[in-house]
Amino acid sequence: MNMILGLKISFIEIGWLNVLDILLVAILLYQLYLILKGNFALKIIWGAGAIFGVWLIVTALEMELLSKILGQFIGVGVIGALVLFQTEVRKFLLLVGKAEYFKDNWFLRLFLKKQKVLDIDLDLFIDVCFELGTNSTGALMVFGRNSDLSQFRETGDILDALPSKRLITSIFNKYAPLHDGAMILNRYGRIESARCVLPISDDATLPAEYGLRHKSAVGLTEVTDALVLVVSEETGQVSLVAYAEVMRGMTKREIKKKMIYFLTNQNEKEENQTQNPEKNDENEVSIL
Repeated sequence: MNMILGLKISFIEIGWLNVLDILLVAILLYQLYLILKGNFALKIIWGAGAIFGVWLIVTALEMELLSKILGQFIGVGVIGALVLFQTEVRKFLLLVGKAEYFKDNWFLRLFLKKQKVLDIDLDLFIDVCFELGTNSTGALMVFGRNSDLSQFRETGDILDALPSKRLITSIFNKYAPLHDGAMILNRYGRIESARCVLPISDDATLPAEYGLRHKSAVGLTEVTDALVLVVSEETGQVSLVAYAEVMRGMTKREIKKKMIYFLTNQNEKEENQTQNPEKNDENEVSIL
């Protein structure tokens, strides 16, 4: 029975649950490292670890005065960590909350599958982005999903308007008063506000060629689940940003497929039915 449940090395008995526990902790620490990599928070953690190590040493040496002083720092460590690392904690919770695995798991989809119709005309926004890029006009378009964007929406001018090519082009015109900032849309594709200020990412690993637009897009997707279309004023390149990942060098069709996946979690086979359900029905009738 002991051979089935685990191994016994000398006087230490290791069970399969212990191995699983260690693996889960290792994965958790690795994900935490990826979030903190290139961030000043990692240096703070190393400093806190050094203080904890010194505290263990002075406690073992029975140096009471220094032990009590360092003990006070360690005693409030959890509260201090929440204050110092509030941005990183939000990143980690967002990483857990996006749960792409559960969306893709076929067993769970039998119970959780929900048909989601996309109400946004993605072709309109993508076409405008490529046209703006051709004219070397920068743009930031934020597509809301589940996260609350009200704090960012209120930093700009409220529009509450239906999207159109002329309206979007006029917003991001270099000489227009609303061009400096982001345009935020709700989950139905309606323009809620323009000239919005987004948080700038402090990730030191971002490429040096990224300007404020890309850093703002990454910064927003670090703390929310929104999608951001970015048009570079310098290169005219159109990028899609999701979960702090910048996807560049894609065609219109590739960008559309990615956006459909993130907005509805539907694959390429469901794309035509999601975008044009009536047209799809007409095609089936014509074949019959």
